[in-house]
Amino acid sequence: MSQTAAITSQLAATTITHTEKKQKENKPEAEKNSTEMMSNGGTAEQEQEFVDPFCNADNPQIITFQDVTSAAFKIKKGIEYTPCPRSHLSEMIDMDIYLKKEFLQFTGSFKERGARYALLMLTDELKKKGVISASLGNHAQGLSYHGWKLGIPVTVVMPCKASLMKIQKCRNYHATVVVQGVDMCEAKKIALRMAHETGLTYINGYDHPHIMAGQGTIGLEIVEQVSDIDAVVVPVGGGGLIAGVATAIKSLSPQTKIIGVESEKCPSFTKALENKAPIYTPNNATLADGLAVPQVGYNAFATTIPLLDKMIVVKEEWIALAILRLVELEKCVVEGAGASGLAAILAGHLDEFKGKRVVLLVCGGNIDTTMFGRCLERGMAAEGRLQRFTVRVSDGPGGVSKLCNLLANLGVSIKDIMHERAFIRDVNSVEVKVICETRDWVHSQEMRKALQETYAEVYFYEMPMAI
Repeated sequence: MSQTAAITSQLAATTITHTEKKQKENKPEAEKNSTEMMSNGGTAEQEQEFVDPFCNADNPQIITFQDVTSAAFKIKKGIEYTPCPRSHLSEMIDMDIYLKKEFLQFTGSFKERGARYALLMLTDELKKKGVISASLGNHAQGLSYHGWKLGIPVTVVMPCKASLMKIQKCRNYHATVVVQGVDMCEAKKIALRMAHETGLTYINGYDHPHIMAGQGTIGLEIVEQVSDIDAVVVPVGGGGLIAGVATAIKSLSPQTKIIGVESEKCPSFTKALENKAPIYTPNNATLADGLAVPQVGYNAFATTIPLLDKMIVVKEEWIALAILRLVELEKCVVEGAGASGLAAILAGHLDEFKGKRVVLLVCGGNIDTTMFGRCLERGMAAEGRLQRFTVRVSDGPGGVSKLCNLLANLGVSIKDIMHERAFIRDVNSVEVKVICETRDWVHSQEMRKALQETYAEVYFYEMPMAI
């Protein structure tokens, strides 16, 4: 019997019970301790740690190739078979790049695969009760959508920093949405407690064995769509995606390298590698919010370790530039997590694969509209196409006009301009701060040279990252 089958049997036999009643009145000491806890802002219920029965640090469950193929058969009718075409970026980067476009799933993310499989593997009794999970957004959407389609009640706990767009989409899919917790770890604790209290089945969005097996079906499709693959680059958050994909690809194409990528703002897997086990890693705000998981899964880590060839940490500027590149050259609107594979290539972390065939897993497209605008601007700044400078010009008639004409003649577009007089010692001068757009870095250098030749005092801000 496969491990997944054993897990299913365990799930069917597991009954989640309510919390035991508090100590009886004939135990005054217990009452006293409980009162003290409440006076400190907590309760005995909150202090208790509830455990996910499928994620045990001492006994991690490693999925097999058979688990992935079983998932592929069961979810086939409810999941999109996403394309994996050759990218326009190939000639520019001197690498044969293919994009596995998982952002074309109905909810905009690969998470649908594992969510649907986990829901299908529930017993009829557990399907009737419903499920609960904690998620930053994509798993919540996948679970909510397929729960709705399969008639299974879904509750999702989303941390306060989750995207408003993703929260609303879950509500649109008829899920019960609870917005609580400062990060994923806290949201997970809340969801586990609610599961314990209500009898709902908790489904971990990246470490449940069924979730990992479902995500692994992407690997089966990649091998079917692209031949002779040298490397597959996979974004890493909680680790479930890379665990499933690596299991599938290494079984069918052992010579293919499995490369993981994560943001410098949330390097949970890298820290786990250093620690030789999953460890809590505080996350900072990141463009790749879908990867912001403070601790990788025990099952995912144990499954991935023997199959992983390289783990890369990329800077935020490269993720922003990758989002910009995908929009301009591929007409693909993706979130930071989905662009992180390309970010690793643009940053030069995969130069050993020059001239070789590489598949990038573009895993999600649920980028917040406001965040999208910021990413495009930050990507342009990183590339040197968005420039910022301060120049001192004459405060007499035509002083600012001369500056604007100079920029216009160079083909530079002014995005924002501001004058400063109050803090200038020379009353005949005005300090002008300009943000402008150029065609590329060469064009930016041409502009810089012209300004320095024309004005005695001109100051350019930081150098762009991506040059």
